[in-house]
Amino acid sequence: MSEKLTLIATAAMGLESIVAKEVRDLGYECQVDNGKVTFEAEPLAICRANLWLRTADRIKLKVAEFKATSFEELYEKTKAIDWARFIPETGEFPVIGKSVKSKLASVPDCQRIVKKAVVDKLKKQYKKATEWLDETGSLYRIEVALHKDVATLTIDTSGSGLHKRGFRVGQGDAPLKETMAAALVLLTNWNADRPFVDPFCGSGTIPIEAAMIGQNIAPGFNREFVSESWEWMGASLWDEARNEVEQLAKYDQPLDILGTDIDHRMIHIAKENALEAGFGDMIQFKQMQVKDFTTAKEYGVIVGNPPYGERLGERKEVEMMYRDMGIAFDSLDTWSIYMLTSYQQFEEAYGKKATKKRKLFNGFIRTDYYQYWGKRPPKPSKVE
Repeated sequence: MSEKLTLIATAAMGLESIVAKEVRDLGYECQVDNGKVTFEAEPLAICRANLWLRTADRIKLKVAEFKATSFEELYEKTKAIDWARFIPETGEFPVIGKSVKSKLASVPDCQRIVKKAVVDKLKKQYKKATEWLDETGSLYRIEVALHKDVATLTIDTSGSGLHKRGFRVGQGDAPLKETMAAALVLLTNWNADRPFVDPFCGSGTIPIEAAMIGQNIAPGFNREFVSESWEWMGASLWDEARNEVEQLAKYDQPLDILGTDIDHRMIHIAKENALEAGFGDMIQFKQMQVKDFTTAKEYGVIVGNPPYGERLGERKEVEMMYRDMGIAFDSLDTWSIYMLTSYQQFEEAYGKKATKKRKLFNGFIRTDYYQYWGKRPPKPSKVE
C-alpha cells in the first residue's frame, strides 16, 4: 500500500502544539485541533510517528468521517467502507466508542452497530457464509467517535499508549506520564550541552526523558506496537523506520543530568529505571531535600514536578518547601527554572514572579508550568 493515509496523533489537553511541532519535525504538514493533530502521509509514517513522537498519546489511522443521526445511517455508511483494505480475513477487530453532543448518545449501541456493519462488509468481501468471522489474527481496534453528529472511524496503530516506553521497572504513588515529562523538557531552553536537574525526580521519569531527548533516542525504540503485525504494512517498513532510529541516535553525546528526591526508595527505583532505559551511568541520582541543592555550574536547567499540596493538611508543608526552594535557587541567576504545580499561590511562596507560565493538565489536574528564564549562555567565540 503506497497511497497516502490520514493519521491522527492524539494529545493531552494543552500539549497539541507540542505534538504538532514534533509531527512537523518528522516532515509532515498537519492540522491542530482539540486533543488531536491530523496529518496525511505514506504508511511508513505510522512506524515513524509511533517510534518518534514523545508527547502524543497514540497514533490512529483515520478510516472515514461522515454525518450520522440515526443507527441506520451509521450502519449503512460504515458498511460502505472498504474494510478489507485494512483488516484481513482473520483480523481481530473489537470496537470501542464515545459520543459527545450527538443524537446517537448510546455508546454501546453505536459500538454494536459499527461491529455488525464491519462484520457484514468483511463477510461479503471475503465471501464467508458463516454468521461471524474467525477473529484469531492480528489486532485492529476500531473506534467510533461521535461529536456533534459527525462519526469518525479510526483504527489504533499503537497498542499500548505511547507513554509506555518499555523501561519502567517501578514507580511511585502518582507517577508523571512519560509523555508529559517529555513535554516539560521540550518546553524549556535546555540542550544536551547544558546541565539538567530534576529536584523532585521520583521514579526518574523527567531525567530519563531528558536523556533520550539529549541523545536523540526515539522514545519507542524499546517497545512493540500493534501495527507491527499488520499484513498490509509489511515488516520492511518497520525495519526501515527502526534503522532510521538507530542511525539518528547520538549515543556518544555526553550528558550532565542529575535527579534528586527526598525519598531514598524512589532514588533506588529511579536508578533501576535509568538502567533499564540504558542510562545507568549517564544519569546521576541522589537523595536530597530541595533546600540543600547547591551548584557551582552555570547555565543549567531545572525542571520539577513537586508535590502540589492538593490535600488540605499538606498545604503548609508544601508552602514551606516552595519557600525553601526559592531561597535555594535565588543565587542561580544563569539557570533557567521550570516548575509544574496546581498550587495557585506558587509565585508568592516561591518569592518571585515567573517570566512566563503555561496552563497544562497533569492527568485531570489543572496545573501551571512556571518558567523562570536565566541569563543566556555566551555565544562560543569563532575560531580563526
